[in-house]
Formats: sequence, C-alpha cells, structure tokens
Amino acid sequence: MYKRFLKRLIDIIIAFIALTILALPLAIVYVWLTIANRGSGAFFLQERPGYKGKVFRIVKFKTMTDECDEKGELLPDDQRLTPVGAFVRSLSIDELPQFWNVLKGDMSLIGPRPLLVEYLSLYSAHQARRHDVRPGITGWAQCHGRNAISWSEKFDYDVYYVDHCSLWLDIKVVLCTIRCVFRKEGINNDLATTMYKFDGTN
Repeated sequence: MYKRFLKRLIDIIIAFIALTILALPLAIVYVWLTIANRGSGAFFLQERPGYKGKVFRIVKFKTMTDECDEKGELLPDDQRLTPVGAFVRSLSIDELPQFWNVLKGDMSLIGPRPLLVEYLSLYSAHQARRHDVRPGITGWAQCHGRNAISWSEKFDYDVYYVDHCSLWLDIKVVLCTIRCVFRKEGINNDLATTMYKFDGTN
C-alpha cells in the first residue's frame, strides 16, 4: 500500500508545497549562481536513469563553471567549483530543483540517487536492482556516507532500501539527511571534490 500508492501521494504533496514555499529563495539562488558561474548558467541538466532504467532529465543548481584548459577540456572539478557553488553544495541547496522532477514523477523524495546513464551497462544484477524504485533526492546511502563511501557500499545500501522500503524507513532517511546536511557529512570523497566514476569494479 505505502510503496505502490501512499509514497507517490506524499511525494506530490510535499514537492508542490516545497516549490511553492521555496519559490523566492530558489529565485535568489538562481541569480546568485548565474553571476558566480561566469556565464555558465545556474541550472545543471543531465540525462539520468530512473525507475526500471527509464531515462529522464534531472535538474539541479549548477555549482561549477565551464572553464576549460588550453586544449579545450574542462578543468578538474575542484578548479571549477566556485565559492558560491561550494556553499550551495555544502547545504545541499543544489538538490532543491529536483522537487520539480519529483512532481513530474521522474523521482521520489526518498530513493537511490539517480546516477549516470553510462553506468547502466556496468551494473551487476544485484546492483541493477536499485532501479526497482524511483530514484530519490536523498536516500539510504546518503545517510551512510554520501560521497565518502565506496561504490559497492553505496549499491548495497540502495538495494537494502529497495527491499525494505516503508514509511518508517523514509522517515529515518529524512531525519538522517537533515542531520547530515547540518553536519556537512560525506559531501566529498577522499579522492575527488565529487564522487569518482564507477567503472564496474570499484
């Protein structure tokens, strides 16, 4: 009952309320990032796999510039991350536009984070089960280290969520996410400003 109907109803109600209440703050962040990103725009749009692997376009606030080196290749993440972008990421403000994805039905409030389309062919059968529910703005893996844990740990947490999805577990994820945001836990990985790419083995 919860997984099939009530969860989606809660998603719609909360996403609508959040977008209504946050409209002005989101507009301010949009202007702030537009200036800070030096012409790179304020929104980050990218195709991601959702429920059952169906691809959708995720929307986030853009926290990095599009600066390139002399070869025309993007500079490393840590060189493109602006001070404003770092602040926005530290409070997970960059994730807030995804309430629009939730309202559309691409995502849920709680679920495995939507990763890159290129990873689809690299998953084991166990790892691919993360797509048996809608991806979320936050999830069980985010409560256990976010970008500071290994890919194998992240996928194990994702599959655990798929198997144990319930209202109580979602409440635990919300409370844990709030704690992690205020403590700024797991934002970066030891090896990179953002999570290093999954290659099918690590």
